[in-house]
Amino acid sequence: MTRAWLPLVLVMVLVVSGFAVWRLRSMFAANPLPTYSGSMTEDANKSDPKIVRYEVWGEPGAVADINYVDAEGDPNQIVGAALPWSIDVETDSPAMSGNVVAQGDGDFIGCRITADGEVKDERTITNVSAYIYCFTKAA
Repeated sequence: MTRAWLPLVLVMVLVVSGFAVWRLRSMFAANPLPTYSGSMTEDANKSDPKIVRYEVWGEPGAVADINYVDAEGDPNQIVGAALPWSIDVETDSPAMSGNVVAQGDGDFIGCRITADGEVKDERTITNVSAYIYCFTKAA
């Protein structure tokens, strides 16, 4: 009996502390905070449609291997595209990261990214088997 009191006291402490925690939670969590989850519209993250245009140009008759990022952020590759080349990407996102990379078989190549007609990035280069990229963080 001399050692039996220690586990008994331990069980009593656990029961009393569990009851105290339960009471405190019921007192302080009695008034739940209001939620506003039902007041948002379905298209809260949508904005007006935006047209992002990728353009690549070079010497007459040149071809290029082109990589670009579409509206969902997926990479796309076009092998042997005749220059000049362009594509329009439509997005409802408030901002889109635009990226186009091209390597041509000529000595001159250029690229441009526009968003709703506004030039976001434009570059040109003259080099053997010219390689170029255009990038914008928020088209």
